[in-house]
Amino acid sequence: MAPSNPPKAVLFDIGGVCVLSPLEAITTYENKSQIPSNWINFAISRSAPNGFWQRLERGEIKMDEHFFKGFNADLRNEKLWKEYHTNFRNSKKKLKDVANPTQLGDHVSLKAEAANSTPTNQDRGAHSSGMSGQEASERRREGDGQPSLSKLAKDTTIGDPVSIESEDVVQGAGSDTASTSRQSMSSSSPSPPEATTTLDSLPPLPNIDAESLFWSMMAHARNPDPYVFPALLRLEKLPQKERPIVAALSNTTIFPPDHPYSRLKHAPESDPRSHFDVFISSAEVGLRKPDPKIYELAVEKLDQFDKEHGGDGVKAEDCIFLDDIGENLKTAKGLNMKTIKVVLGKTWRAVKELEQETGLDLMDNKTRRSKL
Repeated sequence: MAPSNPPKAVLFDIGGVCVLSPLEAITTYENKSQIPSNWINFAISRSAPNGFWQRLERGEIKMDEHFFKGFNADLRNEKLWKEYHTNFRNSKKKLKDVANPTQLGDHVSLKAEAANSTPTNQDRGAHSSGMSGQEASERRREGDGQPSLSKLAKDTTIGDPVSIESEDVVQGAGSDTASTSRQSMSSSSPSPPEATTTLDSLPPLPNIDAESLFWSMMAHARNPDPYVFPALLRLEKLPQKERPIVAALSNTTIFPPDHPYSRLKHAPESDPRSHFDVFISSAEVGLRKPDPKIYELAVEKLDQFDKEHGGDGVKAEDCIFLDDIGENLKTAKGLNMKTIKVVLGKTWRAVKELEQETGLDLMDNKTRRSKL
C-alpha cells in the first residue's frame, strides 16, 4: 500500500551508508599493531570539535603533511590516553555509537560497533535468547555508573558511521541503582580510597602511523554497500516525477587534485556526485554534522532544486534522512525530518524501511528473498 505522505526528498549519508564503513580497517590495524580496542575511535571523537580530523572535514586545512602530523598528534594525546583507561576502557559497557569522527575523502564514516546481518539475541530481546529476567537485570547493572555515551558523542558525528536501532544515542542506565548499591554496603567499614590513575601507571602510548591508517580506511571505504548503494541506483533511475529528490548530506574531505581518489580525476559518469540531485559536502560548505546549520543549508538547497523543477518547495518535514550515527539523526529529528538508522552489517533493514516510507521497490528479488 502506498504511503499517505511520502517524502519529497531522501537525504543519504555516504560513509557507512552508501559505501562501507572503515571500521574493519581500523579493527585490523588495531589488532595487527596490538593497539587497545577502540582507542583510535576514542581519540578521534574526543579530539572534537577542533581536532585535525574535524578541521579537515570542515575544509579548514588541506590533506597534506601538516594534517598527517597533527592527526598523529591527536592519536598520541596523553590526556585522552589517561581518560581512555580510566573512564572508557575499564567500562563493561560497549561503545555502541561513537560520534562519527570522520567521513574522509570519498566519504567514509567510523562506527565503533559490529553487527551480523542476521538477528542477534539483542535484536530478539533478553527473554527470546534464553536469558532470565534476573540475568538480564544483572547484565544491565554491569554498566552502572559509567559515563554516558551521549557525552562521548558530543561535538562529533560517528559516527562515524554504530547495534543501536534507534536514532538516539543510548544513555548510561541505572545510575540510581548503582548509587543505592554502593550505599547498601556495610557502613561499619569505610570504603577504600579509589585508585588514582597516573600516566606512569599506564601502558605506553601506542605508536600509530597515522598516514598509513588513514589510507587503509580510505581504501576500504571505496567499496559500495551491498544493499544501500543498489537501492540508491534504483531510486535515481526512476523518472524525476515518480521519485523524491535524491540528495547527499555527508561529512567529507577534499583529496589533493593530483591524487587518484580525487573526484577531479573522475570521469563525470564515475563521480559519486552523479548519483544525486543535490550534494552537500561538509568540506565545501565549512560545516559538519551534527551542526544544525548544515541540515538547514541542505533544506535550502533542496527547496531551491524543487522550485527550479516545477515543485512548490521543500521543508525539513518533507525530508527523510539516512545515517549510521545516532547524534546525526538526533539533530535531523530535532528539525522535524524523518530518520532511518543504518546499522553496520544490517543495512538491508534501512532499505526495507525506506521502501515503506516511499512506497517504491528498491530491492532486487534475490535480496528480498534472502532478507525478508
